Amino acid sequence: MCALCAWAALAPIALATRDELFEIPNGTWARRMAGDKVEILPSEIHLTQGANDVLLLRNKDSVPQIFGPVLIMPGQSFRLPFETVSVNDFACTAHASGQMRVVVDALPAAGWPRLKWRALRAWARAPHLLST
Repeated sequence: MCALCAWAALAPIALATRDELFEIPNGTWARRMAGDKVEILPSEIHLTQGANDVLLLRNKDSVPQIFGPVLIMPGQSFRLPFETVSVNDFACTAHASGQMRVVVDALPAAGWPRLKWRALRAWARAPHLLST
């Protein structure tokens, strides 16, 4: 267990892709029009500069969706790379509030910050992993 923690704290961060994928499922618009308060995307997305710093939105719904100044047609995907540490607010029709925030954090330094970053990513993915 100690060896695993030491590796997680010190090993370089290498991900298979820099894309962080979020999908708008088919039927989202219809569910909203029927009065369902469906929240399919988080109101705040955290990316990490140099690791997972490309937001990939995929529209699987049957209607176009707007993200910032971009219209994403049904079946289309939109990739938005972030090159600097920043906080960005976008208009987003996939949200009931009409807004989504993208926070780009700095790549964590080796040691406790990197261990914490890996633990938080694993925790955030746990519900997805348990449902598959």
